[in-house]
Amino acid sequence: MELRQLRYFVRVIEHGSMGRAAMELGVVTSTLSQQISRLESELSTRLLQRTANGVRPTDAGLAFWRQAQLALRHVDDAAHAAQHARLSGHVSVGMAPSTTGVLGLAFMRAMRERYPDVRLRMVESLSGHLSGMLSARQIDLAILFQSDNIKRFSATPLLDESLFVISAASFESMPKTKSAKLTHIAKLPLILPSGPHGLRSLLDTAFARVNVEPNIVAEIDGLAMLMDAVGGGLGVTIQPGAALARRDAASFRAIPISDRYMVRPNQLVSLSDDELSPAGLAARVVLADVARTLVAQRQWAGATLPPLHDS
Repeated sequence: MELRQLRYFVRVIEHGSMGRAAMELGVVTSTLSQQISRLESELSTRLLQRTANGVRPTDAGLAFWRQAQLALRHVDDAAHAAQHARLSGHVSVGMAPSTTGVLGLAFMRAMRERYPDVRLRMVESLSGHLSGMLSARQIDLAILFQSDNIKRFSATPLLDESLFVISAASFESMPKTKSAKLTHIAKLPLILPSGPHGLRSLLDTAFARVNVEPNIVAEIDGLAMLMDAVGGGLGVTIQPGAALARRDAASFRAIPISDRYMVRPNQLVSLSDDELSPAGLAARVVLADVARTLVAQRQWAGATLPPLHDS
């Protein structure tokens, strides 16, 4: 198997056409087709299905394409590192919107300071979406909140976030106490993420545990819009303290929820060590260091380190 064949195959998948891929690669279509056929013969499996409109990958082809992309990226990173004699390459990191508000900029600054030649790609999305991107090898590492479907990856407990009931400062129905029970919060007009969201799954389980039906008045799958609605007095929400990182804290009131299981675990999840590039391995170390430093310096509201990392 040759690197040239991998590059040819990846381009064919990206274009969905032998002709368009051959044009970009600067080869004739027959040469490209011949190389793909040799690759299929070596693997003893069909990678492409020819259609009237072009080509599309078989199930085997799709699996091979994902790994081929990874292999080519590592080869390019290795060549770039050798040319510059210091760590280089690129790495993709995923975080949820609430997490980026606290960690995103600090992490990017640390990477710029320690590894200026590493090109960083940041992806902000819901935890469930990030898990899917990891599975598809579209990102290298992420901070996730659910442990489902990550057994195949490298996962390390990073920190735990206490949850708060949050309202506009002028919202009159908020409890006047220093903390609140989930049974009391359930009566308030709640604005929450929808079902697929990791936080919503945690909250649904928590409400069922205390046997109460929450008064959900709206579902919003975007932190910025959700907090706009809360700030506008349309209801309250349940979020980690990091949700206020990009807001004027004086405009909101946040009360910790006293139920002991109202905690959101954060895990640092990545591709396996064998799959991660040197840049990815370095970024994973930096991300963990920065997150734990922010917690230790009390710059991450409501966050604590798991017992393993306490000192």
